[in-house]
Amino acid sequence: MSARPRRGTNLFEAAGLEQDAPRPLADKLRPAQLSEVVGQDHLLGPDGALTRMLATRSLGSLVFWGPPGTGKTTVARLLATATALHFEQISAVFSGVAELKKTFDAARARRQVGQGTLLFVDEIHRFNRAQQDSFLPVMEDGTVILVGATTENPSFELNAALLSRARVLVFKPLDAEAIEKLLARAEAIEGKPLPLDADARAALVRMSDGDGRAALTLAEEVWRAARAGETFDAAALQEIVQRRAPIYDKAQDGHYNLISALHKSVRGSDPDAALYYLCRMLDAGEAPLYIARRVVRMAIEDVGLADPQALVVANAAKDAYDFLGSPEGELAIAEAVIYIATAPKSNAAYAAYGRAMEFAKEGGSLLPPKHILNAPTGLMRQEGYGRGYAYDHDAPDAFSGQDYFPEALGRQTFYEPPERGFEREIRKRLEYWAKLRRERGDS
Repeated sequence: MSARPRRGTNLFEAAGLEQDAPRPLADKLRPAQLSEVVGQDHLLGPDGALTRMLATRSLGSLVFWGPPGTGKTTVARLLATATALHFEQISAVFSGVAELKKTFDAARARRQVGQGTLLFVDEIHRFNRAQQDSFLPVMEDGTVILVGATTENPSFELNAALLSRARVLVFKPLDAEAIEKLLARAEAIEGKPLPLDADARAALVRMSDGDGRAALTLAEEVWRAARAGETFDAAALQEIVQRRAPIYDKAQDGHYNLISALHKSVRGSDPDAALYYLCRMLDAGEAPLYIARRVVRMAIEDVGLADPQALVVANAAKDAYDFLGSPEGELAIAEAVIYIATAPKSNAAYAAYGRAMEFAKEGGSLLPPKHILNAPTGLMRQEGYGRGYAYDHDAPDAFSGQDYFPEALGRQTFYEPPERGFEREIRKRLEYWAKLRRERGDS
């Protein structure tokens, strides 16, 4: 008669079977220390931002901004270990006000016994404004060190008050070298090479699209599908994983190179090339709203006031896509690309802003001339505030010609519109006002 299993064991243990369920490859390869994280040397290298923070043993609240599979969750967990903080993780997708309150109360209780808390909030951009505001008191009094993770631009998705209390760190998509490191580690753990020829391996790297987790999931699929002694080429790989590689040139970092090619084609007034790169990005799965935001930037930087409608069209395309979604909304982005590519080009406003900013930084303490300052008190009136100010609407041509620059700086010219598009009209106005200024003796 066989012995009865001892109390506390289960039937699997009693039979000598492995108790643990199979672990996904991504979980097996999860870094145990920060030095094992790949692809984020700008944060974790010898001079990285996080390396410097850890060297001082002081960690402030952070926002990790980057695409999926770049190590945001892993780095947050390892930061808590490195700073002896309790790691608490919640997701904005599943958490509401009640759970936030419980989390904060637990952190306060830990704090009373000398234990700090690193609160990691995945997809923090999904919290509404009021929920984001609820973090402010516990960040300010040190109850938690907040580390929020987001795939969306924090400037658009997070409250200014929250952003002012946290430092934004950008996580980059993993490049081919980083993905190769992950695959090599996977092969070492599994004790066997990936059954792929060189072209198929390169295709798998491209298919992962900078996502380390996706790369390891694809590797698992390949190992499951391979028969003994079988090696897959690129075509067979696509059949197995049912995923087509993004249409990016092998020798390029596709995401950045294609958006650069799109931008330069628009700037070069070539709508056909611009459409080609736009369609390549959309076909490869690039986020249309990311492209739409870049098109808005193109309208501002490269068309400017040569055609003031360019920004209106670009913003309308972004809103149309946001309203319609894919694929209908993609046509609005295409129309904006064509409009901006065929618009007259000018970087005069862009350049003027840069020059004015240089002067503002150098002369930031210079006072405006007193005649254009208000005089709300008697003392200020005695000091000459507002004295001699000419109300432009009372002057001929609604133009007084007075000087508005600080006296110590003198008149400067930042904006020089070219003889193109609508800026030709602006140039005429400026030249006319300059003529009036000279005639009225206030040059």
